[in-house]
Amino acid sequence: MRIDFTRATFHRSGIVLKPDGLDAERLGILNPACARLRDGTLQLYPRMVADGNVSRIGSFRTREGDNGTLVCEQQGYALEPEAPFEIRNEPGGYGCEDPRVTFIEVIDRYVMAYVAFGPRGPEVAVAVSRDGLKWQRLGLVQFQSSDAPFADKDAAFFPEPVRSPSGAEALALYHRPTLQLSMSDPSEALNEIESLPLAQREGVAIGYVELAAVRKDLEAICTVMETHRVKLPPAEWGLIKTGAGAPPVRTEDGWLSVIHGVDELDHRRHHGMLRYSAGIIVHDLNRLDRILYRSPQPLFVPEVRGEVRGTTSHVVFPTGVDRRGELEFDVYYGMADYEVGRGRLTL
Repeated sequence: MRIDFTRATFHRSGIVLKPDGLDAERLGILNPACARLRDGTLQLYPRMVADGNVSRIGSFRTREGDNGTLVCEQQGYALEPEAPFEIRNEPGGYGCEDPRVTFIEVIDRYVMAYVAFGPRGPEVAVAVSRDGLKWQRLGLVQFQSSDAPFADKDAAFFPEPVRSPSGAEALALYHRPTLQLSMSDPSEALNEIESLPLAQREGVAIGYVELAAVRKDLEAICTVMETHRVKLPPAEWGLIKTGAGAPPVRTEDGWLSVIHGVDELDHRRHHGMLRYSAGIIVHDLNRLDRILYRSPQPLFVPEVRGEVRGTTSHVVFPTGVDRRGELEFDVYYGMADYEVGRGRLTL
């Protein structure tokens, strides 16, 4: 490999967005998608949480300000909960959560994968846009694999077609089927997860959508014909679960992804408390099931005050990536489920 991924570094650039007292974001503004629009400007799409845990996906135009800061101006919402699969009457909230946006040139569309939190719990849904500003829902993703539950999260599309395991030309997306645990006590649930082998805990999966079908009908992007669990190399993070973070980006040596991992904090000081960190993996360009590299340690972990304390403490959650050079990328991430942070990943 020509790129030495072992020397990847991450430097924080500071807080990009935080709640300012408006009702629509009173409980947090977090986990943003991002995309370069056709005019070259950067658009952010954060999850905005109102009272009652009702989530919308905002749309913010950005520009570089003084001293490297990012100035963000809201332009309404990309999505508000309207579809039946985004609304429910039960306690715990509902809405449109945790988007990831990928421009897929072969279909000339911005594609947003997001979590629709509705009557059946969290499910993966898809919306598309020609300009990154006006979005059209295409519906819930249907996994044709019989052993894939409907509860699913952390979806993000690859920007280019690939070959599926069966050899079909396909669009690929990350997703993460969720465990169906019956216990409501967090400690009991954690004990149940830790009793499972690593391969049976929640982890990154890749689904494949037949490209020929999508070319005929965009709604076909919601039908996943094949899916498989990604076998990640061992590492010292992500032992409770792993999931997709930002959409993958192409490098000359493979598909680079910043993903998230969950671990239990020190038992003696933080019994039962979890830590969300971010690390990198690299897929083979032609075979996504081949992982060429996984960082043995996280790329970054919760360290600063806004990451350690918030709505959910000890959380950094990467969801957006913006290429700034051949080997430099800005990573946008949620801080403790309350604010949005940015940092520079350099290879």
